[in-house]
Amino acid sequence: MKNRALKRLIYSLSVLLILLSFFPVTSYGSIKKDTIVNNSKNDTVTNNTGFKIKTIIIDAGHGGKPSSTEGHFSHGASGEYSTERNVTLAIAFKLQKAIEKDLTGVKAVMTRTTEDDVSFERRAEIANQNKGNIFVSLHCNSLSNRYIRERVGTKRHKPVYRTVSVPDRSGKGVLVLVYGLKRTREAENEIKANQVEGDSEMSAGLDPDDPVTIILTNEYKRKFRQQSINLANLINNEFVQTDERPSEGIREQSIYVLCHSAMPSVLVETGYINNPDDEKYLNSEDGQNEIVASIVRALTTYKKSVEQLSQ
Repeated sequence: MKNRALKRLIYSLSVLLILLSFFPVTSYGSIKKDTIVNNSKNDTVTNNTGFKIKTIIIDAGHGGKPSSTEGHFSHGASGEYSTERNVTLAIAFKLQKAIEKDLTGVKAVMTRTTEDDVSFERRAEIANQNKGNIFVSLHCNSLSNRYIRERVGTKRHKPVYRTVSVPDRSGKGVLVLVYGLKRTREAENEIKANQVEGDSEMSAGLDPDDPVTIILTNEYKRKFRQQSINLANLINNEFVQTDERPSEGIREQSIYVLCHSAMPSVLVETGYINNPDDEKYLNSEDGQNEIVASIVRALTTYKKSVEQLSQ
């Protein structure tokens, strides 16, 4: 028993020392060296090549009621004449085509290809089962109605008021989201299942509570979050600097599909569909093509940076 425990300790320390050589401490705001080595079957690192981005998941947000089930669904936001589910699907198809055309060797996988909705859980499963390297979720923003008090008359020489709901169409432009720290535990569980324990070579002989497994999980989590913020900045800069669109910047938000996708993940609010100008832009060929082109440019820059750093 003592010999087995000793062997176990020696093995764990050996693995830890090897791993630490791949995981230098880097600043939060910049990537000086890629620290995640993906050893999945689709992304095996050899002596001659480094890490390559091969699969990008495209998530068209929301959808209509599933035709064959009574499960969860969300129609999403709507404008004067269009809906989020249709706009995001149209942009997603264009983005899939552009990625596979402009990013050599990259496959784009859709989480939704019809108007039917797909549950949050299933979207994350599709991303993880396809060994995605990047997760991009497309949405349309909208503001809730405002409530105002308006005078409707007088009674006994006193003004009478009522509260009414009026549309708030003041929102305009883009917003990019990354997962918030409130759901860190969920992100850890998905990373452990799909990146650490999911790799038979790396996880051989390890258990979920092993210090090496915990260290690996935390390093993946830190790296994925850093990469998510990096990609979000690249996308936002393209919208602002190239397309000259207004932007609300980058925010953290506790979103299920972002924290349950074990990979760098961003959610792009492409515009306010309940704003007349944004709705027209989101439904136009020129607007959709411009959104797609900006995302592809950002993905291209991101891809080059992480692949060069892993050489």
